[in-house]
Amino acid sequence: MSNTTSVSQISPVMATYGRFPVTLVKGKGSYVWDNQDNQFLDFTSGIATCNLGHVPNAVKEKLEEQLQNLWHCSNLYNIPNQEELAELLTANSCGDQVFFCNSGAEANEAAIKLARRYSNKVKGNESPTIVTFMQSFHGRTLGTLTATGQEKIQHGFAPLIPGFSYLPFNDIDALDELNSIKPAAVLLELVQGEGGVIPANQVWIEKIAQICKENDILLMVDEIQTGIGRTGTLFAYEEYSIEPDVISIAKGLGSGFPIGAIIAKEEAAKGFEPGSHGSTFGGNPLATAAGLATLTHIIETNLLDQVKVISEYLDSQLQSLKEKYPFIKDIRGKGLLKGLVVEINALEIVQKAITNDLLILTAGPNVVRILPPLTASKEEINEFIIKLEKTFQSIEKGE
Repeated sequence: MSNTTSVSQISPVMATYGRFPVTLVKGKGSYVWDNQDNQFLDFTSGIATCNLGHVPNAVKEKLEEQLQNLWHCSNLYNIPNQEELAELLTANSCGDQVFFCNSGAEANEAAIKLARRYSNKVKGNESPTIVTFMQSFHGRTLGTLTATGQEKIQHGFAPLIPGFSYLPFNDIDALDELNSIKPAAVLLELVQGEGGVIPANQVWIEKIAQICKENDILLMVDEIQTGIGRTGTLFAYEEYSIEPDVISIAKGLGSGFPIGAIIAKEEAAKGFEPGSHGSTFGGNPLATAAGLATLTHIIETNLLDQVKVISEYLDSQLQSLKEKYPFIKDIRGKGLLKGLVVEINALEIVQKAITNDLLILTAGPNVVRILPPLTASKEEINEFIIKLEKTFQSIEKGE
């Protein structure tokens, strides 16, 4: 029986998020506005999702056009936008085939299922193991949180799914354990986002790629946060001179419209066949219209060159702040995925920044995560630095 008194005091939305006291109702470019018409500089990009800024015209026009024609049809029929987007993704990556879904967690779930089924059906291994890394983050489904190498994400969800093994990130010596584990696949982030904005070491990555190649192990790269231009190349793996067998993407692909995908090489893709995996909404006409417009804009403009220039400028400005504020211990990351390692509570900085009309994020208790849109200008970087320094000054004064 419902209790009307208690219901009236409880939000109808489940309390799965620690929300900040801001209600956003509008966005354009690098800015968002709340329901009181206050303007904020948004350097979260919806957690690396609005790579072209909020409501980019190129994507808006494509979505408006698609809205007049067809919103949804099942994957039992051919979807032209889906075919065209898959062609664009494979033409600009090392992959050959694409599976579409709705989110990053679903993309990584698909990657896990593909690795298991490939190992089982193609290689005859009925008990495949997938190796992931400590402090990783791969999603919130039961499969992807099991893949995630963080106990705080897994807490309370036991029993977890068997078939995963964890190694320390960036530890070359620990990779010798791959010989004893004999995994079906290795799944990793090239920059651990939620784990603290920690880039993979080049030598470490090269050794992983070599071991995977020599032992017929699938190399699967989680590019949910780094993909679609965030690091200055379309995919972060390009900067490491490797070719993964499977790439998972989502966030930046749809400019905020829900879409995810895995891109697989032809051999790995043999793990799936009709009926082995699917998604009702995955790759529907609206989602792929957004993805197609986003990806086309990035490829056909000089945006990736601009990301390199702007990220170098942001680095220089953050370095100047580090020299002024001793509590900033390190600046790390790639491209426009930056982390400030601080000696003070990172959440306090994020909360105080809101009072200075600036939106930023944490990546653990002592890392401030900075995710400007790829379209950010030098003027907006300057505005960000001013607001961030004002935030630091307020904290130092105890305001």
